[in-house]
Amino acid sequence: MSTDTVRAGAADEAAERRREQRGWYFYDWACSVYSTSVLTVFLGPYLTAVAKHAADADGFVHPLGVPVRAGSFFAYAVSASVIVSIVVMPMAGAAADRTGRKKPLLAAAAYLGAAATTGMFFLDGDRYLLGGLLLIVANASLAVSMVLYNSYLPQIAPPEERDAVSSRGWAFGYAAGSVALVANLVLFTAHDSFGVSESTAVRICLASAGVWWGAFTLVPLKRLRDRRTASAGQASAHGWRQLAATVRDMRRQPLTLSFLLAYLIYNDGIQTVISQASVYGSEELGLSQSTLITAVLLVQVLAVGGALGMGRLARTYGAKRTILGSLVAWTLTLAAGYFLPAGAPVWFFVLASGIGLVLGGSQALSRSLFSHLVPSGKEAEYFSAYEMSDRGMSWLGPLLFGLTYQLTGSYRDAIISLVVFFVIGFVLLARVPVRRAVRDAGNPVPERI
Repeated sequence: MSTDTVRAGAADEAAERRREQRGWYFYDWACSVYSTSVLTVFLGPYLTAVAKHAADADGFVHPLGVPVRAGSFFAYAVSASVIVSIVVMPMAGAAADRTGRKKPLLAAAAYLGAAATTGMFFLDGDRYLLGGLLLIVANASLAVSMVLYNSYLPQIAPPEERDAVSSRGWAFGYAAGSVALVANLVLFTAHDSFGVSESTAVRICLASAGVWWGAFTLVPLKRLRDRRTASAGQASAHGWRQLAATVRDMRRQPLTLSFLLAYLIYNDGIQTVISQASVYGSEELGLSQSTLITAVLLVQVLAVGGALGMGRLARTYGAKRTILGSLVAWTLTLAAGYFLPAGAPVWFFVLASGIGLVLGGSQALSRSLFSHLVPSGKEAEYFSAYEMSDRGMSWLGPLLFGLTYQLTGSYRDAIISLVVFFVIGFVLLARVPVRRAVRDAGNPVPERI
């Protein structure tokens, strides 16, 4: 075979890889609008209002005959969705790795979630039960789809490209969240000008996220391709049996488990800051809802640049060092947040800027670093464990936040208590010898990691 033929083949392979990567980015673009507009901004307050409308004289609703305070219904629905996700993810991951047919499973999860989100348009009156059901279906579908989506990363990007590819994916997601949130806020704040009620405007915003999710999922489904595995065609009905085998296999990869433990802890801190920052802003700093929504948009916009910028830093310093630096930045940001003056939105925007700059990069580089620690052929199973470690412990940070407030009566003490997650996560991650972990997983070690 001539040198020119080899070069042409390599060029064609690189072009096909870039085409798949661009398609892969678009799933972040498709589904992140759900996370931003639905979960972060609109659904919680709206579903709570629907539940309160359906409540009895004592403020209780009765799903399946169980008395539940209307104000707690949304939180309980989110918790139920986490439980369903933990049950379904390992089965989907096992099926994907056994058959090598990730794309049909990704399509099924994505369109089930998009349909449930679009159905939120019908959440009027006292249909709180419908809202809870749609939330559970959409959240669980998103979790399953992210397992499958993340598991493509080791297949579409060689080791030296993964930090950049993962960072671009997160950047696409945050960019999409920003674009959609701007459109949603225009409709919400000027609903009278559009001839719709505030309630209808919210329902349109919710449903539009589902339409967006479904429409842009067509791009990755067209460009990504399945790789058939040696075990393709075997039965995949025993998801839990496969999960047990995965856990046993991961015990033979102790360094991979060490990374997962570190990620579990510091990511719980990240997720708690995201979910509780608005509570801190409204209750402790006395900021308006419009200020808080603007801060969310600011985080989304800056997270695009943060993800791309930290991806570039990883090329020079490696993903591990860059993540460790981001954890130091998270700690300093929380310390600064403790001293924010009340009634000063400008300083809250500065805090939001700090969060945005480290948010996307911390998550993107964690994903790419983990991808190096996954044995070949077990991507979906290991990424189901990755997602489960994320979601399965997502209650610990809010619990510490709530307990600290209960004991001290201060949201400032509650927000500073979250520093412990970043300090412990830093120490645990620093102790992981990532180069040896990559070799132990049977993968080539990148020059920078």
